[in-house]
Amino acid sequence: TMINKNISWKHWAIVASCVLVVGCKLPEQLQTPTVKALPTNYDTENTTDSNTVAQKVWRDFFTDKQLVNLINTALSDNLDLRIAQQRVQAANAILLSAKGAMQPIVNGVLNTQFDKFGKYTATGVGNFDTNLSQNIEEKQKINEDFTPDLFVGLRSTWEIDLWGKLKNRKYAAINRLLASEQEVKLATTVLVAEVASAYYDLLAVDYELNVIRKNIKLQESALDIMKIQKETGRATELAVQQFRAQLLNTQALEHSAKQQIVITENYLNALIGRYPQKVSRDTSFLRQKLPNMVQTGFSSEVLNNRPDIRSAELEMEAAKADVTAARKAFFPSLTLSPQVGFNSFSAGTWFDPKSLVYGVLGGVSAPLINQKGLKADHQMASAKANESVYNYQKSLINGFSEVVTNLNNIKNAQAYFSTKEKELSELNKSVTTARELYLSGYANYLEIITAQKGALEAELALASSKRNLFVSAINLYRSLGGGWQ
Repeated sequence: TMINKNISWKHWAIVASCVLVVGCKLPEQLQTPTVKALPTNYDTENTTDSNTVAQKVWRDFFTDKQLVNLINTALSDNLDLRIAQQRVQAANAILLSAKGAMQPIVNGVLNTQFDKFGKYTATGVGNFDTNLSQNIEEKQKINEDFTPDLFVGLRSTWEIDLWGKLKNRKYAAINRLLASEQEVKLATTVLVAEVASAYYDLLAVDYELNVIRKNIKLQESALDIMKIQKETGRATELAVQQFRAQLLNTQALEHSAKQQIVITENYLNALIGRYPQKVSRDTSFLRQKLPNMVQTGFSSEVLNNRPDIRSAELEMEAAKADVTAARKAFFPSLTLSPQVGFNSFSAGTWFDPKSLVYGVLGGVSAPLINQKGLKADHQMASAKANESVYNYQKSLINGFSEVVTNLNNIKNAQAYFSTKEKELSELNKSVTTARELYLSGYANYLEIITAQKGALEAELALASSKRNLFVSAINLYRSLGGGWQ
């Protein structure tokens, strides 16, 4: 009876629903590790003036016009930066794909099919019994020939995002696009810092070369004096040999410095994205002024300006969305497949209004038995989500530590430079004193050699400490998140 049929269909519906529910048992919710909160600030004098450093545009941070020109060229032509920009384009394409998955796919279809049906098949009998013709002979001929099936129109498939699976995939793609944009900012920050550091390395080596050449002239003069002293009997051949050896050592330093200039110039040119050539630069190294900055303390909020931390945070959000999407994949999915067009078995009636067909197929599918693939996807997404949390925590710790290190480095580097200036002043005086005492007979030639060697080493160390001051300032600027603005 009709009632029994209705009951039967209800029973089947209940059974099907139970099967779907049992088959779609979900994995447990992901519990990601807890991120340790940052300290509020690092501040020895209750001030956070260093927060303003990161807000400076790099063109305002660096005052050397030739350095600014080099950085501009690097930002235009550096290959690593261009590669990072292409990754943004790739991430944008992934986002477009994720957006497209939420929309129906509509295809224009032109389909022709020819079939020869067997006489003793259900299809063949149906084809023979068609109303194509009123006489048996003509029907039989049609049954023996190939029967066409012609279709032209639109066919579509559309997965309805009932549970938010596609929405979470889109959210993950958005966050990865934003993370890739942060990576471009990070590449920019690193590039600006590397170009500036290499530039000051080059200025330091230039200065060292000038110091070496100045000392070569002084040592050549001292050697000439010692030769005269030997001829008059006031010095020995040993003294002449010692002065000549000292001169040869300093001349060797000159060649080493010249090679270091070549290496540094080539490295700088590579950063800029050009073949080796002469790099235009300032020559007044010791008179170069440090960027105008205060180094007293900082608030942990300034770390939000760092592109690497923002990128790690966005990647963490994307990974969590991947887990949610993988979990939603266990739910049943609803797919609609509508179509509209002209369908006929004869070319003559193909576009006849009576050949118009349309319809929609809707279906619900759910994984029931073999869910290993879905479970593997969920486990992989969960592992990557936990990994992204650890990476984010690591970036916070590293970022905070870098700023603290560079703040203290600035202070100590300034004190070191000031001490080296005083040391060099005393050693220069000792060179003059040793020469005068030797000519007066109150000092031997070894004291002159020792004084000259000490003065040369101190002046080279002064250049190195000046270079370290600039690099410390650059590193602090970079670690606070400056350089990409």
